This record gives sequence, structure tokens and C-alpha cells, in this order.
Amino acid sequence: MINPITCLDYPDVDMIRVENTYYMVSTTMYFMPGCEILRSYDLVHWEHCSYVYDTLDSTPAQRMEDGLNIYGNGMWAASLRYHNNTFYVCFVANDTHKTYLYTSKNIHGPWKKSTIDGFYHDNSILFDDDGKVYIVYGNKEIHITELSADMTAPKSGGLNKIILIDNDDVWLGYEGCHFYKINGRYYLFNIHIPKLTGRRTESCFIADKPEGPYIGGDIFDDTRGLANSGVAQGGIIDTPDGKWYAMLFQDSGAVGRMPILIPLSWKNNMPVLGIDNKVPEDFTTPVVHSDYTYRPLVGSDDFKYEEDPVFNNGTQPLFSEKYGSLGLKSCWEYNHEPALDLVKVDTANGTLTIQTGKVCTNLVQARNTLTQRCMYPYCSAEVTLDASGLNKGDYAGLCILQSNYAYVGVKKGTDSLNLITVKREVHNDFTKGLRNDTKPGEECTSIPLKTNIIRLRIDADFNQMKDTAILSYIDGNGVTHTLGSPVKLKFMLDHFTGARFGLFIFSTKKSGGKAVFSDFKYDTRVKNI
Repeated sequence: MINPITCLDYPDVDMIRVENTYYMVSTTMYFMPGCEILRSYDLVHWEHCSYVYDTLDSTPAQRMEDGLNIYGNGMWAASLRYHNNTFYVCFVANDTHKTYLYTSKNIHGPWKKSTIDGFYHDNSILFDDDGKVYIVYGNKEIHITELSADMTAPKSGGLNKIILIDNDDVWLGYEGCHFYKINGRYYLFNIHIPKLTGRRTESCFIADKPEGPYIGGDIFDDTRGLANSGVAQGGIIDTPDGKWYAMLFQDSGAVGRMPILIPLSWKNNMPVLGIDNKVPEDFTTPVVHSDYTYRPLVGSDDFKYEEDPVFNNGTQPLFSEKYGSLGLKSCWEYNHEPALDLVKVDTANGTLTIQTGKVCTNLVQARNTLTQRCMYPYCSAEVTLDASGLNKGDYAGLCILQSNYAYVGVKKGTDSLNLITVKREVHNDFTKGLRNDTKPGEECTSIPLKTNIIRLRIDADFNQMKDTAILSYIDGNGVTHTLGSPVKLKFMLDHFTGARFGLFIFSTKKSGGKAVFSDFKYDTRVKNI
């Protein structure tokens, strides 16, 4: 089986090919470092290549200050391009309402940051043969705007018009633009959700001129047998030998939105996706560097790095493929902009220490929660927690982070430590107010502890959208003890991201408490499910 490609939450994908190397960008929203770019030589196996930024604008909300956050916001749907030996990444951030343009001569950075005047939702950049630069964007009404030569604003007197309007018989109008010029023609790919089917559907329109008229319609409608979840929205790519593929994504429940690779052919200058309008189970893909070993996108961490990570009050280290831009392995991202002065890695002893810098009331308000994506269909995480540095009112442990979050950890009382499990279950997909929820989660289990050190575990089952998590601990004899009943997970619009394992601590009484983590294990084999 080829699909899903990563079995991880990588939505809104866009791709380019530079010679025989493929690069893919995806939405990372509020996680930082952000705007991750992956690399592949065969379109099937992918590995981390770089992060475009460490931090974005360092607003109070991005820093989780004053009770603010950017859950469900941050960077969305980037356009990735390569032109005149320069890489371009363009995206909007829905919390700042800005359009960002990052450029670099090297895919690993450093990246130069600028902005484009205006807000261009789900945009796609096109460098035309005549030197003009266009940005296509919108929702229901799709616009094309010619940009100035320096790409800082719309060009005065340049093309600026609506080129496509969806009808009213849709739940979601045209968006997710991907704009190309192929063999002298202009191709505009979008998605929408017709009321007739209620699922994502891919469309394509073609024109002889940038301004149109554009002629086309729906070209792909398949669920891969996964509920009523359509495969749509993403980019297309050609191989050095002239074959074509599309990389779209599919909403897959609590695990998130996973990329799906589809063979593409051409008929009468229009793209034909899949076979009989379906994603085939198996098909050929390009083979380059067949002996190449890809680094996994998620994985275990003993925190014993070959080189010391750099944590020095915001000074940005050089971008690295093996370690992310903030010093940890590239598979880790913080839940918002981190306070690096509160994070310490002891590479000699293999520990990660997180200290609290504020007082809050629940998991989603905690800063410096360190996360990795959960993997479909099954995955588990274990970590050892040393809770000796906790203060009264502190909570620390291992979580599965999204709207319906859950965690297993330790709570410090006045004179005691307790092993606890906590969950938050919410049901309204459109309850965006949960982004600022300050209510404590529901405590389901509380067991007195006689030791400061405990090994915690979470098993997750996403197969066919089962979307449940089992919380447990492992005793000194290596025996796993399940705590309570399975917790229901759910992808919702207040966070808009798939479930992630996370290492966390937060203080409810006073800041300054510390949690020390070690021996993080990530597994995709079924054990405790």
C-alpha cells in the first residue's frame, strides 16, 4: 500500500521538484518552529528538510501571554515555488491577518521574511514566462492579482479580478488554490464541498490567459472507503521522465489530515486523477536513490544528542536537518512560541527539563508543551517523568493534545503526589470559544504515589476513525497498568489539527515548578490496544 503517504497530519500540501528532488510544504498552524518542508526522492517516502521560521511575529497570543493563544490560527496553506535559483514560501496567518513571503537561496535557509500588502487566503503563486508574478486566492470567489516586481504589494494598474465564482449549492465554496502554467495553458485547481455529497471534491479549470475565461469543473471525487471523507486539495507534480502525480489530502478523523498520492494522466489537455475516478491501491512511482535511508518524521528520543542544542534566549541557531531550528530533533514542535529560557536539555544524562513561567488552569493554556504528531492507524508513546521538582498545584506528564485532550501524569498536592488521568470531552465542532477555555479538565483517576519517578504511557487507535486513547503507567517490573476507560479523541475546528503526543507541565498556584523527562519511546506497533 502506498497511501496514506506519511500516515501523519500534513494537510494543505504543495509540492515542487528541483531536478530529481521533491519538496513538500504543509500547514503547521500554531506549532513552532513552523512551516515545515519535507524532502523526497520518490514521492512516497518523506523526511524533514527544514523549518521556514522559528517564530513568526512574537505576538502576546503566539507567546500564550495574557490568557491569549492562537489555536486554530497561525500559518495556513503555503505556496511553495522555486524560481531563478530562489525558493519562495507564501502563506497567511489567520491570527495576524498578514500575508508572509519567505525567500532563500537554500532550502535549509536562512529564510528572509517579508510581507505582501493584503490578505490572500489559500493562495498560490505563479511566476509567468513574461516576468509577471500572479497570486491566486479566495473562498467561493477566486481572485487573481498581479504583484509588483518586488512582491510586496499588488502591481499598480496590474491584473486584479475575480476569475471564478462557486454557486450557492455548496457547504464550502471554491478554495485551496493551486495555480500552474503547463504547455502554455493556465490551470487552476480548487476544492469545494457540494451539498449533494457533503464531501471534499477536487476541481480544475483551464484558460488560455491568466485573466480567463476559465472552463472546467469537478475532476475527482473519492473517499477511499473512509466514511464520507473526500480526497481533495493539494498540488500536482511531474517527474523527470514526464509522469505526473497529484498529492491531495484526506480528513481522517482525530489523527488529522493525511496526504494521498494519486497518479495523474492527461486527456484533451485536462488532468485525469486516479483510475476510474478512484485512488488505486498500488501504482508505480519514480525510483531515485533506491538505497537511500529516510529519517522518520516521528520517533523516540533519548535526548543524548551528538551536539549540544542551542538554548540561549531566542538566538536562532543554524538550520539543521537532523535537529530542528530550536535545537531538538526535528520531529518535535512546541504548541506555541516557546520560552527557551525555561527549557533545558542535558545531553550527558539524557534529560529534558521544562520549567513553568506562568500560572494557568489547564493543559491547553500551558506553554512549552513539546509535541509530536500521532501516526495512523496505531501509535503509542512512553516517557519517564521525574516529578521531584514540582511545586504545589503543578501538573506534569504525557498528553494527547487536541480539542478532546487527555493526559496521564502527576499532580502535586500540599503534602502528596498523585498519579492522575484527566480528559476534556467536547462535542460541538464549531465551538471556537474553546480556544480560550480556562476550565480544568475532568480528573478521572487519582492514585497516591510513593515515588517521584514514574513511567507514563498512552496508546492511540485511529483505525477507521475509532479515535480512542488508553492511558496507563508502567511499574518497576515493566508491567503496564491501564487507568480508566478509553478516552474519545476528536478533530475539531477550535484547534484544527490532528492529535499529538506531548510532554507538558503547568502550574496552577505559582510558577517555577520543573518536570524532568527522559527516555521518550514512540512506537507504531499495537501493544496495549
